[in-house]
Amino acid sequence: MRRETIKYLDYRPFGAARELFRARADEVVLSGPAGTGKTRACGERCHAVATKYPGARILIARKTRVSLSTTTLVTLEQLVLPPDIAARMTPTGVQYPNGSEMVFGGFDKASKIMGSEYDLAYIAEATELTEDDWEAITTRLRWGHVPYQQLMADCNPAHPKHWLKLRANAGKTAMLESRHEDNPSLYDAKTKTWTANGAAYIAKLDALTGARYLRLRKGVWAAAEGMVYDQWDPAIHLIDRFEIPASWPRLWVVDFGFTNPFVFQAWARDPDGRLFRYREIYRTQTLVEDHAQAIRNACLGEPYPVAIVCDHDAEDRATLEKYLGMYTTAAYKAVSPGIQAVQQRLRITGDRPRLFLLRDSLVSVDQALLDAHKPTCMEEEIDSYVWASGVAGRKQADHPVKVDDHAMDAARYCVASEFADGLARDPAEEVVAVTFSPI
Repeated sequence: MRRETIKYLDYRPFGAARELFRARADEVVLSGPAGTGKTRACGERCHAVATKYPGARILIARKTRVSLSTTTLVTLEQLVLPPDIAARMTPTGVQYPNGSEMVFGGFDKASKIMGSEYDLAYIAEATELTEDDWEAITTRLRWGHVPYQQLMADCNPAHPKHWLKLRANAGKTAMLESRHEDNPSLYDAKTKTWTANGAAYIAKLDALTGARYLRLRKGVWAAAEGMVYDQWDPAIHLIDRFEIPASWPRLWVVDFGFTNPFVFQAWARDPDGRLFRYREIYRTQTLVEDHAQAIRNACLGEPYPVAIVCDHDAEDRATLEKYLGMYTTAAYKAVSPGIQAVQQRLRITGDRPRLFLLRDSLVSVDQALLDAHKPTCMEEEIDSYVWASGVAGRKQADHPVKVDDHAMDAARYCVASEFADGLARDPAEEVVAVTFSPI
């Protein structure tokens, strides 16, 4: 049911959201922690422009088209667009009675959005883009049906040397800092107190630690202190999806969990030995037999893996083997050599690193983790994967903090396996390359 408690006509911007409506800079970014109402503010601004200026063309985009549908467009349809306009919404955009148009797109299919002209472009989670993406879209802002053309974006803070933050520091982009007090569903500006929903939400954010706390609770562009994989650069290692050749061998990796996330990763290896994670399940509160069915569904029609490397829980392995109809083998779990092997693969050797993550590999988002602002996939774990000394202030430890590290463990199992680097192991833990018959 649409708008049970909040009607689109009730929207009133506060704080940085109000500044956004007044901003006329060529480039403006609404930055801030999670839950400050950034997405709705940008969506309301887009709708206001489309309504006020007949014939306006507005681009709403994200790094990938899939991620736009599951996030920004949900807010747009459920909270921003009035029913008569929402009824016109299609996968490609929205047509307004006055001739204005919203166009939806992703930079993974840039040709579809770069071939048109716009008055206003709204980029969701702009930190996912490269600066080349950003500058390319500025060349398309020349439609001329609005008195000004503008590139508008929202984002959660990232590390302080991110190109978007540096662009703002240099004065090229206006950055507006939103805060939780800007969101009336969380904070009552009259009484200057948190609402019931706000108090509960802030409590969740206050439970975060390290860089995630600074970014998602305080809105600080903060680096993760003592980051284990400080070679990680999403602009390099996180790449657009492509069709993986059937000839590339595959490896499946599993880290068991129930209260903590169960992680399944599917990896492919190219002829030069580079690794590509192309599929992931990251989910809590689900039985192993149900995960087995999800794995079969997610990988239907793909080449069978040469092996399935698993965490050592004997009961869970037996259950997974039973419901998959495939054998598994125990992972090599030595932490320090495994970490060093992953670090080596993340380093750029020659002109490229030797480990990549494909965007939109996640089969489905665990809503409970999303609501708790916990990582929901491997790429969201990396920033918070830190050495124990990074949070305790002690002399540097030789082990990472055992929090939100489930995909980190799975990736380590992959790199340590004979599929990849074949680290030394006890004979009892030898990874056997097995070719599976169809189920």
